[in-house]
Amino acid sequence: MDRKKDSGADFSAELNKLKIHGPQSLYLIWGDEDYLRDRYMERLRAVCLGEDGADFNYRRLDGASLDLRDLEEAVHTPPFMGERALVELRDYDINSCKDDEQKRFTGIISDLPDGCTLVIFEDIGYVPDGRTSLVRTIKKLGASLEFTAQEQGALTRWIGRRFAEHGKEISRADAEYLMFTSGSLMSQLIPEIEKLAGYVAGDRVTRADIDKVAIKLPEARVFELSDKLAERDFEGAADVLTKLLQTRENPIKLVAIIGQQLRRMYSAKVASDSRLPIEQLCELCGVKQGYPANRLVNSVRRVDIDRLAFACELCTEYEYKMKSTSDDDAELLKELVVRLAAGR
Repeated sequence: MDRKKDSGADFSAELNKLKIHGPQSLYLIWGDEDYLRDRYMERLRAVCLGEDGADFNYRRLDGASLDLRDLEEAVHTPPFMGERALVELRDYDINSCKDDEQKRFTGIISDLPDGCTLVIFEDIGYVPDGRTSLVRTIKKLGASLEFTAQEQGALTRWIGRRFAEHGKEISRADAEYLMFTSGSLMSQLIPEIEKLAGYVAGDRVTRADIDKVAIKLPEARVFELSDKLAERDFEGAADVLTKLLQTRENPIKLVAIIGQQLRRMYSAKVASDSRLPIEQLCELCGVKQGYPANRLVNSVRRVDIDRLAFACELCTEYEYKMKSTSDDDAELLKELVVRLAAGR
């Protein structure tokens, strides 16, 4: 879906551009980093409507039930006692517009009046399809801003600042560990930071505190599971599996995550044996540098490449079983982990 053509928006640069040049007439705002999307939308609203955010010049339309006549009327209603009106169109499926609707929509955005800003604001997980003529037209006429997880260094500094607001400190390495454990999206990290700040009695947050308090994503649990399997620690693997099943994630999804991790381990083993630089290893395995990469390299040192190849094949076999049979998926997952631990 044309993702390569859209690099993540630089939040600070976009705010500075908004401050210097003012708002554009048309925006497409999307991406999984909802914290930054919402902060940018708040700033855009303040610039368009004033800091008090005068509601009589703000119109919000629901894309799921949109009548294009309502959109046309909204963008052509002049601002009242202000210089600019803001029209926000939420969750409109620009990828699936039929030809007649696409033509009307293109006509509307091609003739936006002075003093109107139209924002097409998409929900998390939605990816505009750059192959469609409407998406291409939107990007040509306006600004397409994809807010994604921030670069590791910037996110680490942000975590440090959030803890500092609570009077706490955290090392760079432990901030990276928190990102590994709880995710790299700010909206995921904020509640974990607040929990940790409230839990820790002293001034410093440690890795042990993170292990005790922070919620672990399934991907982080799967890292633990793969480590236990590499060590042939069946009891440890069974304990991690129990915690994974307690998350109530779909077993098919968990098998897919386990398979992805084992394929990463296989790639990392090949890269490590070939003495590739860490940058190439990370690119090959699809992991970030820092804690995840170091942990992956350490894991594969203890396991034979033939065993990893067998494990990858086994995951594919069980994922197919889950999708093609009526057997209990949770029981199949447990059986898979037993066989992975046994190496047969």
